[in-house]
Amino acid sequence: MLDATAATAANRFGLGARPGELASIGAAGRDWLRAQLRAAPPVLAAPELRSSQQVLAQALELRRSVQAERKAVRDGDSALPPAQLQKVGQFLKPIYVSEVTARFGFAAGTDRPFLERLTQFWANHFAVSIDKQLLAGVAGSFEREAIRPHVLGNFSDLLLAAETHPAMLLYLDNHLSVGPNSQAARRREQRGTERRIGINENLAREILELHTLGVEGGYTQADVTTFAQAISGWSIGGENDGRRFARLGGAQGKPGEFLFRDIFHEPGDRRLLGRSYDQGGVRQGEAILKDLAMRPQTARHVCSKLARHFVADDPPPALVKRMTEAWLDSRGSLPKVYEALIDSPEAWTQPSTKFKTPADYIYSSYRALGLPLRDKRRSLQAFEALGQRNLQPGSPAGWPDTSADWDGSSALLKRIAWADAVAQRLGSERNARDLAPQVLGATLSDETSKAIARAESAPQALTLLMAAPEFMRR
Repeated sequence: MLDATAATAANRFGLGARPGELASIGAAGRDWLRAQLRAAPPVLAAPELRSSQQVLAQALELRRSVQAERKAVRDGDSALPPAQLQKVGQFLKPIYVSEVTARFGFAAGTDRPFLERLTQFWANHFAVSIDKQLLAGVAGSFEREAIRPHVLGNFSDLLLAAETHPAMLLYLDNHLSVGPNSQAARRREQRGTERRIGINENLAREILELHTLGVEGGYTQADVTTFAQAISGWSIGGENDGRRFARLGGAQGKPGEFLFRDIFHEPGDRRLLGRSYDQGGVRQGEAILKDLAMRPQTARHVCSKLARHFVADDPPPALVKRMTEAWLDSRGSLPKVYEALIDSPEAWTQPSTKFKTPADYIYSSYRALGLPLRDKRRSLQAFEALGQRNLQPGSPAGWPDTSADWDGSSALLKRIAWADAVAQRLGSERNARDLAPQVLGATLSDETSKAIARAESAPQALTLLMAAPEFMRR
């Protein structure tokens, strides 16, 4: 029988085993995982994938043209045709489909599934959602540009890349944040403009609460406000709301790229969490982020999330402690933290009780069955049907990561219905009796083996495999 470490490595740390993969892993599960951390992160590339800057520049130009057309219509007697109003959405939709299809295809076929799991963990940690229109075009490129290149680097670099990416600034409205004593505010006051502008605290709050210290990290509301002042002016070049302030002075920057708008920045020194920051301009916020990345509260918060994601809903304290020490000793080296995770005995002895998220369940099914992504629409509909639409977590907190959030009876029935539909399409093209030991290894139970053997048809046997508790959990 195959060593249990092979199934644990592939299913707990990876995205589910492909036929033959457990045999190649053998008893060297830790070595298989370590090897995936040695090379540079793969670049997710396809001819149809575009940069955030390209997408935003064109989308913002389309938005301006629609606004101009609407103004012309208001000045006349006609109505703007619905197709004109939908220009931006029609432009962004195929970009979204291309991004999530490329992401799905890579997850289903990668030889480095541990690294892909890590990538998607961090993308969820720094969650952006397509609930806002422009995010449909840049949520995917956010993952490609801010997350993937830094997954094997230092947390401080990953943190800075995520918080300064246009997708994050748009999602949490920091591009609209203007200091009350900034040049822009003073000039507005001199002009007697009534429209109010001010500090937006969304990004500062989520960085402290979600991305670094955690809700119990010891910060106060005063710290949120101070931090928001420090990152005021972190904006996007060419953005419509920035253009409204053009007459007040300041650079417009390259459309769709990060831009520090000095005229928006709240001047002055800052004191946050007992430390003083006298750096000027954009360097003030950068210095705070660098310090936040090294705080023990941040290390504990993020390491707890990693341990919860990979090992157990209530992660063993010894595991979290070991990972936190690796973080602090290495000053935020993520590979050192990952190594502490996979070297810990708790990561291999914990029972497989975590219920897979819908995305993980779909990935593992495609990998186990060797399913091709021929029909993009049908492939992507699976995520929506099971309750986890790609790149739409719905809040800055990201998708939940405990079994209780996913293992309800309704969710289970939806998975079985989807599994049955897949099995019916495949017919006798796959043999569940042969596949079961190849994808579940030593975790395959006698009950599941007997149920598959007694199935009345090949499709029913496949459904029973995909509905088995050991396939649903990791």
